[in-house]
Amino acid sequence: MTTTTEPETAEPAAAVTPVPMLDVVVPVYNEEADLATCVRRLRDHLTTAMPYPARVTIADNASTDATLDIARRLAAESDDTCPVRVVHLDEKGRGRALNQVWRSSDAQIVAYCDVDLSTDLNALMPLIAPLVSGYSDIAIGTRLSRSAQVTRGPKREFISRSYNLILKVAMRAHFSDAQCGFKAMRTDVARELLPHVEDTGWFFDTELLVLAERIGLRIAEVPVDWVDDPDSSVDVVGTAIADLRGCARVGWALAGGQLPIDQLRRNLGRERDNGPELAGVPAGMTGQVLRFISVGVASTLAYVLLYLLLHTYVGAQVANFLSLAITAVLNTAANRRFTFGVRGRAGLVGHHLFGWGVFIVGWLVTASSLAALHVAAPGSSKGAELAVLIIANLVATATRFVGLRWVFVRRDTTVTATAQESAS
Repeated sequence: MTTTTEPETAEPAAAVTPVPMLDVVVPVYNEEADLATCVRRLRDHLTTAMPYPARVTIADNASTDATLDIARRLAAESDDTCPVRVVHLDEKGRGRALNQVWRSSDAQIVAYCDVDLSTDLNALMPLIAPLVSGYSDIAIGTRLSRSAQVTRGPKREFISRSYNLILKVAMRAHFSDAQCGFKAMRTDVARELLPHVEDTGWFFDTELLVLAERIGLRIAEVPVDWVDDPDSSVDVVGTAIADLRGCARVGWALAGGQLPIDQLRRNLGRERDNGPELAGVPAGMTGQVLRFISVGVASTLAYVLLYLLLHTYVGAQVANFLSLAITAVLNTAANRRFTFGVRGRAGLVGHHLFGWGVFIVGWLVTASSLAALHVAAPGSSKGAELAVLIIANLVATATRFVGLRWVFVRRDTTVTATAQESAS
């Protein structure tokens, strides 16, 4: 169930409030301490620095504290210069809130910012400018640009950069910062795209951007000044795991042709031919090796992150098994589409079954190496375990390329030849 609270007006018979050019959504869950300060700062900025009619929408997703009451009070005290409305959802989920509010907005441009206002609001006008002009379809703030001014701890910096590197290599993403809480898009584009974005949590941003790039939409990037909120309630470990799981799901959907990419291109006027898989990479065996190495680097980074995150909770052997299992799906999908250029659903099940076979071999090699380390050096550190596992993975990888190439190239060629013979 969803309820919407509009700002009250002194004269009910007065003219209808003009439709805003910009609708800035603030998704919240149990933010009673920060909400009022955030909304008042945001309204002041939109009133004084934004040359277009703007509105603030508080998207409350199932808060259990006083957040909803405060939001309704803020809506009641706002006026037409920058109205505040409240949308309440009975189900929790940041992505769910953004998806629903953006799709139903009557503004020309929809945006969002986090309630902690970690991003300097002076970047808001540069963010929406390429959308107002029509040059771009989506705009994102980036903390990874050289000109961005960012204050945050080394742990979050490492996780953020590693995650975006994985996206670049495994998902062929060209945007630099998937998870910065500062984005905007044209509402007509949102209505086409968002019905196909499944995630209801923190992976929502990444899924949206990956889909947008595959369709051929223009994504503008704006360097931002950003200060980490030390009191943030975000579960970094849980979010990282959910994001990697989301990457595997979206990679599977893209590799299997489960998303209507061609139809969305036609609907949004972005029909085009598929370009080269990777500019500057030669075709043939050499190109396949280079792409395979790129996918391998991303998979190894994902494996290391997962292993370190899981080790504390489940121990070395189980963490190794789970990390290999999760990255195996992503690795096979990426190599299928990116390294060997295999598209569509033909052979999809067989390819992934073979990928799981490769996973079993890799797991046996790494598990036995880990067991041997524990026998030879009981009480080994996590760093020593990880070093042995990485070396063992390299050994397993030496056979992976030969096997995958045989499956993706030789078998697909055989299938094509058989089809041609049947048609003749």
